[in-house]
Amino acid sequence: MNADWQNFLIQRGAIIESGVTQHFGESVTELGATAQGTVLCDLGQFGTLRVSGEEAQTFLQNLLSSDIREVTSGRAQYSSLNTAKGRVLATLLIRRDGDDYLLQLPRELCEPIRKKLSMYVLRAKVKVTDASDEIITLGLSGAEAQGILQSQFGELPQQHLAVSHPSTNSGRTGDSQDSVIRISDTRFQIGISTERAKSLWADLSAKTIPAGSPCWNWLNIRDGIPVILPQTQEQFVAQMVNLDLIGGVSFSKGCYPGQEIVARTQYLGKLKRRMYRAHIGCANAPQPGDELFSADMEGQASGMIANAAAAPEGGFDVLAVVQIASHDAGPVHLGSLPGDRLTFQPLPYPTA
Repeated sequence: MNADWQNFLIQRGAIIESGVTQHFGESVTELGATAQGTVLCDLGQFGTLRVSGEEAQTFLQNLLSSDIREVTSGRAQYSSLNTAKGRVLATLLIRRDGDDYLLQLPRELCEPIRKKLSMYVLRAKVKVTDASDEIITLGLSGAEAQGILQSQFGELPQQHLAVSHPSTNSGRTGDSQDSVIRISDTRFQIGISTERAKSLWADLSAKTIPAGSPCWNWLNIRDGIPVILPQTQEQFVAQMVNLDLIGGVSFSKGCYPGQEIVARTQYLGKLKRRMYRAHIGCANAPQPGDELFSADMEGQASGMIANAAAAPEGGFDVLAVVQIASHDAGPVHLGSLPGDRLTFQPLPYPTA
């Protein structure tokens, strides 16, 4: 986390561990407010890679699962970087900054993915740098979020993943433009420079409840947005984590690493696992990578936890990649057949 920004948050009561804002002193209250009120989150759990250069679009188009040509100044996009075997190495939220592309992903994956992308540069006129400390990312969520942001910025993006630029620093390529992305009907992500972030935080926190980063993680689970972490790298094909359902996969673009596997899964009907949302009423927090079991699999794991977060009503909500047949037959348990049972909940988009 940017040291200046970290000190700013600490002065305002933030409890920060490993560069991530855990809470502002009332984690249970903050989580309840996330479900029922309007909250402001620092999204320091994510970092940003900047891909610049005159061949940046072609470079990313040849590497990522989505159609990068559809990412514009007014449109963000989910995507993934995969292995040659079609296994997801990272999930990405991509937006433009002038001619550059900004790739958002978990901060702990920024350096390994930067190195991975740099291996493909060769003679291409492309540069991949870590811009995590240049851009402060905030999240605003709740029924009042839109009105609060409108009073601050004026016109907001109207469609999901649409982007607006309420102001810019200098307009030069390479500068970080202020941006607002509509993540869902009641959820917005703001990218902004450090100095402007301080005044914006002061304004927004006066009208909302500051909340820890885990609250935003729970909102991602509620909205069915997968985030690949170090524990789950190379565990899933893109469709297993519903990237095809949220616009993170193009089936009409050219080749990219893993494309053959992704296409075969799509067109030959071989998808056996999907990602589902579920609640687990357990005492100990499930972890990404934890295995799931069901009677129909005869001792073999039937799935895996992709993401987990404390739920406002107690227990934990998860995104779980599960054998479709096991999900339909039920029940599915955490860790072993005698383990805590998953109660499946609807996602905001159809999975069939």
